[in-house]
Amino acid sequence: EVQLQAFGGGLVQAGGSLRLSCAVSGLTFGNSAIAWFRQAPGKEREGVACIVSDNDDTVYSDSVKGRFTIASDNAKNTVYLQMNSLKSEDTAVYYCAADLSPLCSWHGKFDHWGQGTLVTVSS
Repeated sequence: EVQLQAFGGGLVQAGGSLRLSCAVSGLTFGNSAIAWFRQAPGKEREGVACIVSDNDDTVYSDSVKGRFTIASDNAKNTVYLQMNSLKSEDTAVYYCAADLSPLCSWHGKFDHWGQGTLVTVSS
C-alpha cells in the first residue's frame, strides 16, 4: 500500500522560510514522481513542485520558481520542499502526492495522496 505523510507546516512571517517533509512508503521511491500541490481557500489546487530522484527530473510552477526547492533523500524515502521568501499568497494547505511513472507532469496520474499540512504566511 502506497502511503505518504506530509508534515512541517506552520505559521511564518512574510519573507521567512519553512521546510515541508513528505515521508513515502509502498512504492519504488527513486523511480516515481513525487510532487507537492497546494490549495488555498476558494482556489483551485495547484501543482507546486515535482521530483523524480533517479533521473534528477524536477519541475516547478512559475509562482514558486526561484523561491522553493524540492529535494529527495533516497535513504529516508523522503521528499522535502524548502520554501524561502514566503509571501502571503503562499498560504495554503500543502499536499504531497505520488505518480508511479518516472516523469514529472502536472497532467500525470497522481493517484496517491498524503494528508495536507497547513502553511500560513502572515504579512
